[in-house]
Amino acid sequence: MSSIFLFLLAGLAEIGGGYLIWLWLRDGKPFYLGVSGALLLTAYGIIATFQAFPTFGRVYAAYGGVFIIMSVVWGWGIDRETPDFYDWLGAGICLVGVSVMLWGPRG
Repeated sequence: MSSIFLFLLAGLAEIGGGYLIWLWLRDGKPFYLGVSGALLLTAYGIIATFQAFPTFGRVYAAYGGVFIIMSVVWGWGIDRETPDFYDWLGAGICLVGVSVMLWGPRG
């Protein structure tokens, strides 16, 4: 359960940080949003180190899948871009992939 919480927390930091930098550079919003975004992206890098999984590559690959799902939800909630069937299908495939990577039997 703590790994799921860490994935969600890191996802919010990564997506939120990127979004704030996007607003600053692409939409001409104030500089402090860019600085806040950079701080959130730094927090994302730190949060990931608290995962119990032993390998960097596997953890970050799994984060990629989780972030795809969170990005679809973020776009729906924040950007008001309604996901279509293929968005949800792709997100579901990513979730299956993440599950296999993290919790698949290893011998």
